[in-house]
Amino acid sequence: MWCIEEITEEYRTRMYRLLHLYNQAHDPLQPMVCMDEKSKQLLEDSRQPIKAAPGKPEKVDYEYKRKGTCNIFVAVVPKAGRRIVKVTDKRTKEDFAYFIEDLVEKHFRRALYIQLVLGNLNTHFEGSLIETFGKRKATRLLKKIKFIYTLKHGSWLNMAEIEINIKDKQCTGGRIDCKETLESNVAIWSKERNKERRNIEWKFTRQDADAKLSKHYVS
Repeated sequence: MWCIEEITEEYRTRMYRLLHLYNQAHDPLQPMVCMDEKSKQLLEDSRQPIKAAPGKPEKVDYEYKRKGTCNIFVAVVPKAGRRIVKVTDKRTKEDFAYFIEDLVEKHFRRALYIQLVLGNLNTHFEGSLIETFGKRKATRLLKKIKFIYTLKHGSWLNMAEIEINIKDKQCTGGRIDCKETLESNVAIWSKERNKERRNIEWKFTRQDADAKLSKHYVS
């Protein structure tokens, strides 16, 4: 928020919509799901680390070898304590489309529709599904999903960012040298958090927004 000098009516409208949505109870027939994605650089140790011992921490050389990058999709149902994580080689329209297909047909197949909160990346649009699956299948998938976008400088309103930050601290912040290890690590991490039903308690309300941000409001 520090980089925004003026908050327009459009910004307020979208912000209020999300804050209202976050205040609603969880409904499994129309679940509110927040999704985002983040690149992970794969790094290999240039020297074998010295393992930790009683009273001595692990020692890792500062040099490393670059092994490429992967993309990590994260979708979280904050009030149900559930998340879905998928590692892909790239972040393309097809990758996004297949992740949406997984949400609709695998993870939330019994829902009437999904209320999906997401950012404005150039892949996050209906056209990605149409290009990937063709209009007939894309139309069927899109009937089961409602895109709810944040806006420029509004990614702080997406609870998926909170989940991604937790993932980085607990699972993916260190060096990981290959996609297979990354997939294994995030699968174990997400399974454990789902088992414990770790949810996200969002406390920032419309009233809080008006109290803190109203000096930046413009017509």
